[in-house]
Amino acid sequence: MTNPLLEAWDTPFGLPPFGAFTDADFGPAIEAAMQEGRAAIAAIADQEAEPDFANTIEALETADEPLDRVLGVFFVVSGADSNADREALMRDLSPKLADYSSEIFANETLFRRIEAVWDKKDSLDLTEEQERLLYLTRRAFVRAGAELEGVSADRLRQVKSRLAELGTSFTQNLLADERAWIMELDEEELEGLPSFVVSTARSAGKAAGAGGPVITLSRSLIVPFLQYSPRRDLRRRAWEAWTSRGANGGETDNRAIAGEILELREERAGLLGYDSFADFKLETEMAKTPKAVRDLLMQVWEPAKAQALADETRLTAMLHADGETGPLEPWDWRYYSEKRRKEEHDLDDTELKPYLQLDRMIGAAFDCANRLFGLEFEEIEAPLYHEDCRAWEVTRDGRHMAVFIGDYFARGSKRSGAWCTAFRSQKRLDGEERAHVVNVCNFAKPAEGEPALLSYDDARTLFHEFGHALHQILSDVTYRSMSGTSVARDFVELPSQLYEHWLEVPEVLREHAVHVETGEPMPEEMLERVLGAATYDTGFQTVEYIASALVDLSFHEGEAPPDPMQHQAEILEEIGLPHAIPMRHATPHFAHVFAGDGYSSGYYSYMWSEVMDADAFEAFKEAGGPFDTEMAAKLEAHVLSSGGTEEPSDLYTKFRGRLPGVEALLKGRGLAA
Repeated sequence: MTNPLLEAWDTPFGLPPFGAFTDADFGPAIEAAMQEGRAAIAAIADQEAEPDFANTIEALETADEPLDRVLGVFFVVSGADSNADREALMRDLSPKLADYSSEIFANETLFRRIEAVWDKKDSLDLTEEQERLLYLTRRAFVRAGAELEGVSADRLRQVKSRLAELGTSFTQNLLADERAWIMELDEEELEGLPSFVVSTARSAGKAAGAGGPVITLSRSLIVPFLQYSPRRDLRRRAWEAWTSRGANGGETDNRAIAGEILELREERAGLLGYDSFADFKLETEMAKTPKAVRDLLMQVWEPAKAQALADETRLTAMLHADGETGPLEPWDWRYYSEKRRKEEHDLDDTELKPYLQLDRMIGAAFDCANRLFGLEFEEIEAPLYHEDCRAWEVTRDGRHMAVFIGDYFARGSKRSGAWCTAFRSQKRLDGEERAHVVNVCNFAKPAEGEPALLSYDDARTLFHEFGHALHQILSDVTYRSMSGTSVARDFVELPSQLYEHWLEVPEVLREHAVHVETGEPMPEEMLERVLGAATYDTGFQTVEYIASALVDLSFHEGEAPPDPMQHQAEILEEIGLPHAIPMRHATPHFAHVFAGDGYSSGYYSYMWSEVMDADAFEAFKEAGGPFDTEMAAKLEAHVLSSGGTEEPSDLYTKFRGRLPGVEALLKGRGLAA
């Protein structure tokens, strides 16, 4: 029997052949691809030819291509459209894939070949990109434990396998808690909610099979409910459900899992000779050290906290004016902040959302990419994994650049949040292949026949994720392992956060923010109010973010805490987190940190990148404006097309001429003195 996942894909642009395979094909395809990969690795390690760059380093680059191709499909659908079969397979595969990776990095014969190439690198006449690949390949093997022997090597393999299991369990527990909770509302409990929240709640109730409207734990529904519901009891109920994900007891409780993950990470770092997991993790990032991270976060913490405390006083007065007693609570902040925004800026989402249609905002993101980089987008028919997905071919001057896929609506099978991923990334080795890049969001899906309307925060998220997509679309490197977003974690958010700035360019909103019914552009006075409110509530937003980043860093700086929840509480008390502002991601649902190693010791990276993105947009302002062609060309040449071919600090310096300070960030957040 043949397996469609292992055959040539005769589809538009070589996209995965959705519809030709079933979930039952994934397991056999991945097992077969792993066997093929093992054979390829053995052929590289055991060959008689003297080690050189082509037969060892470049050969390694392509050894896992069949496996990468299948996993590229499986990982996308597992995150964006999961089901019981896919979740079961993920639980089975996670330790197997970790073991497979460990086998490669523990292959002593293979590592000796890599070392032999490394030792004679100065005589090989390598290009700069080849030198970088050799350096990164050797570094990956050393950091994976290739120099360990005996008991230590065996234990490291066990630790990594167990961490893979735990990360999968953490993710699936969180998704299970998000699926399980709904709050049904009767007609009386809908009072005070704007029509778009009511419509979304009715649509969610229909999807959940409920008898009427419901509130779910989808961010695009629960946040507007917390902003607008005058029912303090219902806000509290919703907020407590939202913030207790992963901490409800029973089989889906993540607290013990988080503790074990921290212990194993500490052990992993110790086996590799590092003082802490943070030291291990940050070695390859721009920040380099935990001290550098903490110094940045604390530079911003104090002014942000001062602003948040001043705001808390204002909101508490509003609470008391409504006849409530006691302190402002976390479930009150968004409600009273929204009322204050209406008072101070005469602006609320009910008025704004009709001007932020999803299709128009997609068009705005595309238009900016066209004006900056000459990219053109044509929607295409292609096999996709869910009916909500849409696809576009991306071209420039008639040349195919990529396929871009958008998956925008929330559903029970999709994990929360927003992210950019890919079925495949760009490369030139052994033939040009362009990226198949996917943006996944969780916007509220409208009722059938109604247009999808976004909040301003939703529109910013769309631009953010499309910035990541541009990093993939414009990638122009030889080796796939260094293409696109394959860069340091605290550099990868630069393109995404920088692209958010174009949503705030007045001429972009004038052209694309048109009323859903009348087609009229956003009135100038509303546009001024939108831009005037750009830094509104940044004290809250900055404090909740930095609190999470500091907890993440503290978890990994020294010995693993015996009780992560107690340690979290101690850190928050130490920094003086305001009572009414919770950390953005509490430990039991902190997927950035515990669903895998991606952002562990690295949640700070959004702010590290923001220092650069604020400075980078200033560069456009200092030049000819937001669409300055010369500055756009420099951004593409030195950031968006270069992937991981150079050190991030060198790439940014080539673009800007220097590294930035924190001043532009504080100014951009409205926190400068």
